[in-house]
Amino acid sequence: MAASLRKDSAVNAIGPNPAEKVNILLVDDQPAKLLSYEVILAELGETLLKANSANEALQHLLKNEIAVVLIDVCMPDLDGFELAGMIREHPRFQRTAIIFVSAVMMSDLDRLRGYELGAVDYVPVPFAPELLRAKVRVFADLFRKTRQLELLNSELERRVEERTAELARANTELEQRVEERTREREEALAQVHEMQKMESLGQLTGGVAHDFNNLLMVILGNLQLLRKRVPDEVRFARLIDGAIKGAERGATLTKRMLAFARRQELKPETVEVMRLIGGMEEMLRRTLGTTIQINIELQSDLPAIRVDPNQLELALLNLTLNARDAMPLGGRLEIAARRMSANHGPQGLVPGDYVCLAVADSGTGMDEATVKRATEPFFTTKGAGKGTGLGLSMVHGLAAQSGGAMRIFSHVGAGTSVELWLPTAERVAIEPVGPLALRSGAGRCYRILVVDDDPLIGSATVAMLEDLGHVVIETTSGTRALEILRSGPMVDLLITDQAMPGMTGTQLSRLIRREWPDLPIILATGYADLPNGEDPGLPRLSKPYQQEELAGMIAQVLGPFGATADNVISIEAARRA
Repeated sequence: MAASLRKDSAVNAIGPNPAEKVNILLVDDQPAKLLSYEVILAELGETLLKANSANEALQHLLKNEIAVVLIDVCMPDLDGFELAGMIREHPRFQRTAIIFVSAVMMSDLDRLRGYELGAVDYVPVPFAPELLRAKVRVFADLFRKTRQLELLNSELERRVEERTAELARANTELEQRVEERTREREEALAQVHEMQKMESLGQLTGGVAHDFNNLLMVILGNLQLLRKRVPDEVRFARLIDGAIKGAERGATLTKRMLAFARRQELKPETVEVMRLIGGMEEMLRRTLGTTIQINIELQSDLPAIRVDPNQLELALLNLTLNARDAMPLGGRLEIAARRMSANHGPQGLVPGDYVCLAVADSGTGMDEATVKRATEPFFTTKGAGKGTGLGLSMVHGLAAQSGGAMRIFSHVGAGTSVELWLPTAERVAIEPVGPLALRSGAGRCYRILVVDDDPLIGSATVAMLEDLGHVVIETTSGTRALEILRSGPMVDLLITDQAMPGMTGTQLSRLIRREWPDLPIILATGYADLPNGEDPGLPRLSKPYQQEELAGMIAQVLGPFGATADNVISIEAARRA
């Protein structure tokens, strides 16, 4: 809960409240109609501004920030079309949503003229009040959330500039201090500052390009679908939420990189281990690479601990990087946490309850002599220039200062397990996260299997495919995809991500070729070049891609005129399946 409150307060500090009212301008020369619009739209809870003429409407526009303009077409002096033209000519109102309302001018030519003037909708009179409310609500929400996203981006850019300047000043000061001191006294200190900084920043920034491609995939995919939806579409809110989540993930990733680049004092806080590890999972997967499979097992009802969260994150990062270096050809990394008593822990612990946080790898391991020296400062088994020898000593010091201890188990050829024993603190309530809603396809379609380990990217791809009329089966791993192909309904096409733990997209395609040689496969990836020079000879869809590119690739692979009778199913058959 504490972590959630900190995150919410940070968002509120740099952006508007999502429930903030926006201005809706109602323009009609008849007071009775203005009153009826006001009654209908009052339930939205927004600020309603009324104008009896085009001139009065222009005055409101110049004085206020307007989200939606509702205009009657037939008015004296300047009609609705002329008013809309004047609004669109002003650079400030290029993207203001305009909705025409008319009971007289309802021909196709009238509608066409309205849309040419930039209207987002043309509502005939009479209409259902619920329909008008739904249309206006959609564009009011879109205006509010677009403004919030712009403010968030602006604030993020400002913070990045500030932190970059701080890092530049810190680097300048560090170089001056190194030059001022003698080589004999400051050689070890220079290693601490320089090597830790370079190693940490190098690991954190290794997969940034790929991550932001994926984030853009989420944002562009959802926003494109949003533009295509009619205003009363029920799923509008879900698409908007998907775009916002993608932007928030990008902001979180950048902030985490900047936080790790700074040296901070030990500041103990009450920390929920499940939330802390969950927040690091995405970064660890990108940092360690696709050749290492990460398995996280956390005991349910795990108590909170008292520790500096930033230093604990840095300690976990050091342990996982050590594990990665011990597995040069890839392997398995396990992160586990469970509640234990001091009787089962290292010697010297104060009696009581502890959280045992363990990081275990399947790497080369260490002999007994190496384990005994592992926590000594500057002791390292890595080659010159590849390590500072301070990682485990820092972890050991953090555990001791936090009232706990560290313990190492290792055997040559059998891997290493490092345990952090940290005392429990008063429990903090955790809010459950509800499941995502599922969507169904419609119309005649292909049956497509989508494989992507990132739920947001998978959901965006599924939404675009379902919007194209296809029936989609979604899964998050190559192993599960093979199980579906062997036991599930027939699939016309498979779209797979490349970088996935356990089994990459190219590895999955090779296995599929052996059992289903005729199944078309599309490889979707954010890498410009596949790692290790892999070239499976598959059609490639580069992330981020838009719906037109996705549809074009499907037409290229399956043909533009549809599939055979065996491959095409109705929506009723898809739902029964």
